[in-house]
Amino acid sequence: MLTPDRHPPSRARRRTRLSLRPETLIIVTAVFLTAFANFAFFRNARQAFNDDPQLWLHLASMAVVLGCALVLLFAIAGIGRALRPMLTLFLFLAASSAYYMDTYNVIIGDSMIQNILETNYQETLDLLTPRLFVYVVLLAVLPALFVWRVSLDRAPNWRRGLVRRILLIVGALLTAVVAALPMSNFYASFIREHKELRYYSNPTTPVHSVYRHLRGLKHARDPNQLLVAVGSDAERPAVDEDRELLVLVVGETARADRFGINGYARDTTPELGKLDIVSFTNVHACGTSTAVSVPCMFSGLGRRNYDAEVAGNRENLLDVLENAGVSVLWRDNNSSSKGVADRVEFQDFRKPEVNPVCDVECRDEGMLHELDQWVDAQGSRDLLVVLHSMGSHGPAYYKRYPPAFKRFTPECETSQLDECTDEQIGNTYDNTIAYTDHFLAQVIDWLKSKSEGFETAMLYFSDHGESLGEYGVYLHGLPYQFAPETQTHVPAILWLGPSLDGVDLAAVRAARDAPYTHDSLFHTVLGFFELDTGVYDPKVDMLRYNDREPARAHLLEKRQAVTGAP
Repeated sequence: MLTPDRHPPSRARRRTRLSLRPETLIIVTAVFLTAFANFAFFRNARQAFNDDPQLWLHLASMAVVLGCALVLLFAIAGIGRALRPMLTLFLFLAASSAYYMDTYNVIIGDSMIQNILETNYQETLDLLTPRLFVYVVLLAVLPALFVWRVSLDRAPNWRRGLVRRILLIVGALLTAVVAALPMSNFYASFIREHKELRYYSNPTTPVHSVYRHLRGLKHARDPNQLLVAVGSDAERPAVDEDRELLVLVVGETARADRFGINGYARDTTPELGKLDIVSFTNVHACGTSTAVSVPCMFSGLGRRNYDAEVAGNRENLLDVLENAGVSVLWRDNNSSSKGVADRVEFQDFRKPEVNPVCDVECRDEGMLHELDQWVDAQGSRDLLVVLHSMGSHGPAYYKRYPPAFKRFTPECETSQLDECTDEQIGNTYDNTIAYTDHFLAQVIDWLKSKSEGFETAMLYFSDHGESLGEYGVYLHGLPYQFAPETQTHVPAILWLGPSLDGVDLAAVRAARDAPYTHDSLFHTVLGFFELDTGVYDPKVDMLRYNDREPARAHLLEKRQAVTGAP
């Protein structure tokens, strides 16, 4: 008796599956991502060359060149059995990057990758939207299923496979040359005048950014390695009758041009407007993201010389102060101190168990809770309190302030900014500034209660600015050389207590419109605490001292001896 053969149907099913060579799968994936994951690239290219009479021909050439670049990337990264996993990784990276670039017109640079990886749980929830889910499903999940379901017709041996791969690479290079060479003048203009466009290519830029970030992690500081000492020569004044108390507020995502005290048409700062403060109107940030700006402003390296690896392996401003006998406290209602406060007292105020002012999220003003007790416990030392605020962090601007500060309406009550009008986005952002105004006024009120026992001051710097749809760009994090003024021009505010002497307040006010950068924070804080050290540069100190000219001359000489700087 014959038994039915169960194997032939299985083989028949296998014969019906689509079979592709690995090289063909690479080309198909590259064409798919070029066509569907690069809307932001082609949109920005079209706007940049809008007056070009051969625009569509040039866009077609760019599409071919970009597709060839992706073929090269996939052909080199996807060797042998690694092809499917690598293509899957590229698909998911391209899908998520396409969502953020299409929605916010941001660039996925290495600082953006760092921001994403350092984003806390609550911020991550703000970024997870239905539209992101659609992007991931259509551009990653479904194509990845195809990549894993298709049958691969591999070469019979490794030599034949190597020849096929080399031919693919050579073919991609030749195709790119043929597509670009007849339009060499166009590409010369593209490279020379529109360098920023290449940062929108997807997933080539995100892949490069991830690589740069991982390379940086490889060179991260060994916790057992000794830090390079900074300001170890710092000395406090031999005679100082009054203790100093400085509250340094590190703001988040605030734009200088949205502050009423800086001339903005709306009165977003009514409380600060009634106080005797100095608002510096021409201050520019060290970076366009928190992950860059915060370590930079405390490093003392300056924006032009800042290097994350160098900064991570040396002491910063807080170390200089602690080593000189100043008590330092960092209170954080943001994501973290970005490593700045690793060696000083740190308190996390993002939790209701610690922060008493919480509703949908914990509020910045809660960081003043029980601050009196900490001050009383510090004996006779000078004090620095750093308050790292949540400020105007986007895109969920509507969550950044309590209901009482819904002053400008209608609001944008979603993190999907493309669903809101420019007016709604602007209103919601301005409400965050109004709450920052209230928070800073609360800080000053608290300092006033300490003015009898201390020389008091408040200094506020925002870490970076924000794009609110100007030129189609939202949020922040663009490479500094291409970033608009809205992402780099930040507010800086100074309040001085009545007992602080030696400061020429008239000179400070006269210089309110002078150009400053985050570089000044390091030296202004050292100057406030009157520390005698060669790393202090009085030329960039924002305070003007009317009784320290001999000291300034001495410190300039000491700085030159220590650093070699003029």
